[in-house]
Amino acid sequence: MISPAPKRSLLRRSAAFIRLSLRDDDTDYTSGPVGRALGLLAIPMMLEMSMEAVFAVVDIAFVARLGTDAIAAVGITEALVTVLYAVAVGLGMGITAMVSRRFGAGDVDEAASVTGQAIWLGAVLSVAIGLGGVIFAADMLRLVGAAESVIQTGAGYTAVLLGGAFSILYLFLLNAAFRGAGDAGIALRSLWVANGLNIVLDPCFIFGLGPFPEMGVTGAAVATTIGRGAGVLYQLWFLFDGRGRLKFHLRHLRPVPHLIKRMVLISVGGVGQFLIATSSWIIVMSIIALYGSNAVAAYTIALRMLEFVWLPAWGLGNAAATLVGQNLGAGQADRAEASAWRAVKYNFVFMTVIGFSVVAAAPLITGWFSSDPEVLRIGTACLRILGLGFPLYAIGLILTQALNGAGDTFTPTVINFVCFWAIQIPLAFWLATELAAGPSGVFVAIVISESLLSLFSIYVFRRGNWKLQAA
Repeated sequence: MISPAPKRSLLRRSAAFIRLSLRDDDTDYTSGPVGRALGLLAIPMMLEMSMEAVFAVVDIAFVARLGTDAIAAVGITEALVTVLYAVAVGLGMGITAMVSRRFGAGDVDEAASVTGQAIWLGAVLSVAIGLGGVIFAADMLRLVGAAESVIQTGAGYTAVLLGGAFSILYLFLLNAAFRGAGDAGIALRSLWVANGLNIVLDPCFIFGLGPFPEMGVTGAAVATTIGRGAGVLYQLWFLFDGRGRLKFHLRHLRPVPHLIKRMVLISVGGVGQFLIATSSWIIVMSIIALYGSNAVAAYTIALRMLEFVWLPAWGLGNAAATLVGQNLGAGQADRAEASAWRAVKYNFVFMTVIGFSVVAAAPLITGWFSSDPEVLRIGTACLRILGLGFPLYAIGLILTQALNGAGDTFTPTVINFVCFWAIQIPLAFWLATELAAGPSGVFVAIVISESLLSLFSIYVFRRGNWKLQAA
């Protein structure tokens, strides 16, 4: 009769901690227990990244009813859009590093100025990428090996998604600034707004419910862009409202050349880092496309589901990056290092448990989206092979983010080049074609390259040169 009380007490404490992590406050992340600071940042950031995964899964869940070509169109387009994500996330790395470093040093006004420069960069990139995406959508799909039937089905989806590049860029860039400041709850709520609209509008635009036009797979892109656009409006409203940790005013939009230069220098490494990784994924998709639309559909389904693991883990890495940046700004390099290793510990446990669960439930997961025997076979193999690699590359995911948070985006870029371009791509092609392993050979190559990335990251992080990096 006595034992349930401590359990209830633990539940109450846990619930209170979660509520605190989602609240907007002035917590100082450069003091107090490292585990507490990491938890307060990690919970909203992991939930935020989970919301990104919801975008992908909601789209594919509805689009799957339109057939294999529609699924393949979404999958190949996502491979293309990952280049846009690379730009957004790479710039976000520079923004988070600069904002967090200035918050740690107590220079809140300059942190707001950094955010103002990010808004200008986002505007220029949105126009350039949006125009290119609208004009060359079909050509891009053809370039990565999509079949003509897939191009006919998915060109509109690609054009709308890339044409609405502003909604993706600003959602990432402004959230990067909020995360650097420690306003993780705001970043999370902007994704709630975006996802809520996407979930409601997806079936309306895809199937033409009520007064909405029936747009097929293109409707999924329209719904997603509207949802993300609403999320951006929420971010801007909160930013200019001035209630958060970022005290932003119109004067912070004034161009500051030295801040723009510094942001570009740091972000070039981040963008290059992710362009290497995402271009590798595009080439991997092209290799899988050699085995037909069923293989592409299976791979797309598997990746969409695995995003529910990778993106929350990435959120934990974002929390580590913020703590590293703020603590370096406060002159506490040892605390910055301790924060990163604590995040590694948490992520290793999280991804190990999830990895083995994915291995066990692979056929069931794939079966949710397709009953095609070939799609089921390849998708199950993909989930099982990639799931086995979760424990090891959970480490690299955190440590590369910690390096980025310190402003050292060059080192992870080199590691990515070696692991993805020099190892993953040729190994995937060799295993798939020369050894006739097919798509499974590609999946094995992914596990090997990601595991090597973790080993290289451990070595580099232990050397400690990142502690001297300027941001």
